[in-house]
Amino acid sequence: MQPAGPEGRDWIREAPDAPGFERMEAGFAGHAFDPHRHDSYGLGLTLAGVQCFDYRGSRRDSLAGHALVLHPDERHDGRAGGPMGFRYRMLYLAPELVSAALDGGGTDSLPFVPGGITADRRLGGALAAALSDLERPLEPLERTQLVLALAEALRALDPSARPRGPAGRDAAAVERARALLEAESARAVTAEELEAASGLDRFRLLRQFRARLGTSPYRYLTLRRLERVRALVRGGESLAEAALAAGFADQAHMTRRFRAAYGLSPGRWRAMIS
Repeated sequence: MQPAGPEGRDWIREAPDAPGFERMEAGFAGHAFDPHRHDSYGLGLTLAGVQCFDYRGSRRDSLAGHALVLHPDERHDGRAGGPMGFRYRMLYLAPELVSAALDGGGTDSLPFVPGGITADRRLGGALAAALSDLERPLEPLERTQLVLALAEALRALDPSARPRGPAGRDAAAVERARALLEAESARAVTAEELEAASGLDRFRLLRQFRARLGTSPYRYLTLRRLERVRALVRGGESLAEAALAAGFADQAHMTRRFRAAYGLSPGRWRAMIS
């Protein structure tokens, strides 16, 4: 199968998934994404071609069968490494799911795999199971089992994240702040509100939020707004209408944030999923 679509057309196919566990498959003939950052783990498998990206200061080349591990808030881009393009499947996994899965083992920070690419069989097997069938929604218990398998595989690749005593005492406080941001993403949430919800002062909360979720509270809020934009556009709303409904000042504001988060414009994304 050709990595890219007919006549080199780029394409994206999204799976019917739950928030925090989003799967997709895509094919690109050349340039794929501008530099951008997610607030989730980007875990994937290269299926065909050579998948190139810049990550943590150097070029990475992923071949068919390699697993991708992009840590939350790490800047990266994407492009084909040859004339045939490339095809891959990806899972965007919320850091709070990883933290929750590992809390029983006393892990206080997110596992970090610095290289961006790995041939680790344990992680590859867990990813293959998670990405094997994009046509059907996963059952809740099945999804929970996959999250645990992926979290444990990531922890095994990061010695610093191995179990080391009881879970951090600020875990519940961070979760309360995260839940507030999730529920109120369409408006401006204040630092005072986060302090009241979490019981932590704002600077301790910022440190603990990043340690446990891999990003800042404001960036987390922005990504929730962008998820809302994507859902509204899929449902037929215009870009301008979706931007306002999701809490952005206007379409231009949303477009800047969309490109920074996903590496392509919302217009191009809408055309690729059509």
